[in-house]
Amino acid sequence: MKQPIIAMMASALLASCGQNPSADSGNVIDKSDFKPVDRTYTSEVLEAFGRVSAPCVSPDGTKVLYGVSYESVEENKSNLDLYVMNADGSEAQRLTATPGSENGAVWIDGGERIAFISPVDGQPQLWVMNADGSGRKAVSSVEGGIGGFLFAPDGKHVVLIANVKYARTAKDTYPDLPMATGRIIDDLMYKHWDEWVTEVPHPFIGKFDGDRLTDVADIMADEPYEAPMKPFGGIESFAWSPDSKKLVYVSRKKTGMEYALSTNSDLYLYDLDNSTTTNLTDGMEGYDTQPAFSPDGTTLAWLSMEHDGYESDKNRIFTLDFATGKKTDLTIDWDYTADAIAWNPDSKSIYFIAPKDGVTPIFSISTATREVSVVAEGQYDYESLAPIDSTTLLTMRHSMVEPNEILAVKGGEIKQLTNVNTALLSSIDMPKVVKRMVPTTDGKLMTTWVLYPADFDSTKTYPALLYCQGGPQSAVSQFFSYRWNLALMAAHGYIVIAPNRRGLPGFGTEWNAQISKDYGGQNMKDYLSAVDDMKRESYIDSEHIGAVGASYGGFSVYWLAGNHDGRFAAFVAHAGIFNTDAQYLETEEMWFANWDLGGPFWDKSNAAAQRSFANSPHRFVDKWDTPILVTHGEYDFRILASQGMMAFNAAKLRGIPAEMLIFPDENHWILKPQNSILWQRVFFRWLDRWLKPDAEQKQ
Repeated sequence: MKQPIIAMMASALLASCGQNPSADSGNVIDKSDFKPVDRTYTSEVLEAFGRVSAPCVSPDGTKVLYGVSYESVEENKSNLDLYVMNADGSEAQRLTATPGSENGAVWIDGGERIAFISPVDGQPQLWVMNADGSGRKAVSSVEGGIGGFLFAPDGKHVVLIANVKYARTAKDTYPDLPMATGRIIDDLMYKHWDEWVTEVPHPFIGKFDGDRLTDVADIMADEPYEAPMKPFGGIESFAWSPDSKKLVYVSRKKTGMEYALSTNSDLYLYDLDNSTTTNLTDGMEGYDTQPAFSPDGTTLAWLSMEHDGYESDKNRIFTLDFATGKKTDLTIDWDYTADAIAWNPDSKSIYFIAPKDGVTPIFSISTATREVSVVAEGQYDYESLAPIDSTTLLTMRHSMVEPNEILAVKGGEIKQLTNVNTALLSSIDMPKVVKRMVPTTDGKLMTTWVLYPADFDSTKTYPALLYCQGGPQSAVSQFFSYRWNLALMAAHGYIVIAPNRRGLPGFGTEWNAQISKDYGGQNMKDYLSAVDDMKRESYIDSEHIGAVGASYGGFSVYWLAGNHDGRFAAFVAHAGIFNTDAQYLETEEMWFANWDLGGPFWDKSNAAAQRSFANSPHRFVDKWDTPILVTHGEYDFRILASQGMMAFNAAKLRGIPAEMLIFPDENHWILKPQNSILWQRVFFRWLDRWLKPDAEQKQ
């Protein structure tokens, strides 16, 4: 793949824009009439929750646009429709009721109309409609669909994300073999997360006259690079200048082995007047992401990591003064990592979200003094930032026992604006979440979340679950997951122990970085400290404790299986690394393996790498003695399903009770509704069998 093919897509865009083919047909998936039984929180309740999308404020600040999606287990898919309400939460109205979701909706034409993505003949395209939901019209018909869009402030230009061909196929090389399916590969990054890399996303800019797109052009034509970056990059990777004359975009302009070894992305400024591109962050070696122009257009803010190859480095908030060219690290004196940013409309401060002390509050930082202040906090995780004016912003928040709802924050006061799940939550008894400080083996205190069943009685005893986090550097805050739902585990009769072990953000850069090159080290001691601390409680059934986790959490489970000294009675590992030697050569993002493990296993002079590979879970299989459930998806190219199969085979060959659940159509996550339900049922069936001696399931 040293000479990628970049297809010419602009002509296809120009030829098709303005057409209005029929939208997808099918059933509208709506809110279900599901009723909980005996006020019990179950996986069926979890699937019945409405999933609220981020709010978008109208230009005049009076209206809020948002989406709500529901899943259909029967149809094995979901559907998102659009709603609008007043900025105070009143008069909520549904705008759409279609079988095809309306995603990424924003206001255009000064709030007179709404633009969004919805399918046309199965492919996502750009649509517009009036603010009341009438007058729907598709304004793009891009072959393969679009992955996102962003209108310029003047509404006259729009950037579209669309894929272009990247890899040379067998047919390209040998046209006389049109049915040949083999892939000819000569460099790294031929696969990524859950796909064979045959296309890359590019930004296309077109003119919009309110009715159709014209003069659509690929601003990275003939460049074999991604913009936005896969697999998680989206429209947040683009920012228009307030005068609509310039566009900043994120790209890591590398391919093959160079791409596989580096996280060095940059911000590029594209000038529409002269079609020139300037690298704004040349010399900054880590990830540079999420550009945002100040409302007055004088300054650019973005998130920046310092080190090349370290994907979980501290996200600093940087600014660039266009007049002077000066770059400033606003968070140089603030020892936490930022997740998202948004300018205050006064251009004097920046709102940001960051994990801190086991939760994820909203903060504000002054661009003049670098002073950080708290905007909204509590036992919640906040996500999304939508400022209305200099004193008010909209956001969403959730906790381990509540899915997202939209809120308004003003002057320290918080008002919930949506109640999508209020009625359903009031019909069930949710577990209780308690913060516990656990002493570690090196004399520190570790924030640990403990979840208790709703009917918890301290005079009784309960089986327990140790939750092992993935990432490995992903926060154990007040997250709400639709699969690894800790409250659901507690509702099933378990006390759940969720430690913020070493290697998690929210406790300073030293705590976060410690896990690198120390897999199987201090973070595992932290896990055992949390379990031992909880075992002192009389209500914990110390003979029936399990350990569960995914990704690095799956690695943790495999490692603990050979190093737990009888603490655990059952294990569940999803998408975990079992053999780090094999993982080093099976995975695709080599920067991750090199940073976290220290380098290749064949480098005998590299002490850090040798220590990492010596701690591979497969080296302790001789000590395995506890039942284990292994789950994995075969489209997981990050951690191949062969890792799970090796672990299962090892357990069976050792004579240990084991079960494996393999999904041929899932990746690192289990996403399809029926597969999610199946996973939950197998998960709890396995745990109940080994951790609830009197459970009917064991019979």
